[in-house]
Amino acid sequence: MAKRKIRVDELLKREVSEFLHTRYRSEAVYITIVGVDVSPDLRVGTVRYSVLGDDQRKLEAEGFLRRVQDEIARELPRRVILKYFPRLTYRYDDSLEEGHRVLELLEHLDEESEPNE
Repeated sequence: MAKRKIRVDELLKREVSEFLHTRYRSEAVYITIVGVDVSPDLRVGTVRYSVLGDDQRKLEAEGFLRRVQDEIARELPRRVILKYFPRLTYRYDDSLEEGHRVLELLEHLDEESEPNE
């Protein structure tokens, strides 16, 4: 069952991303689908997304995804055939920003530890 869950996660991630970036190209250009996590029974799922830009872009992306959520829920079961299609919710994921911040801190520490020439 775990392999199936992983396959469904990746398939839904790819399909949500493709739907957004083909149907809503101009609105979704700043949105990256980071991942999808479905429950073990495949009935509920969370779509994690990231946004390039400032807080205003994040708010715009949140509103946009809220507006198209029902359309995605109607279209995706036509593309992905599952016995029970999961009810998807959308959540902002800041892990990419946190990873970037950690890398910047490590670079800063590395620069401080280098001997001055």
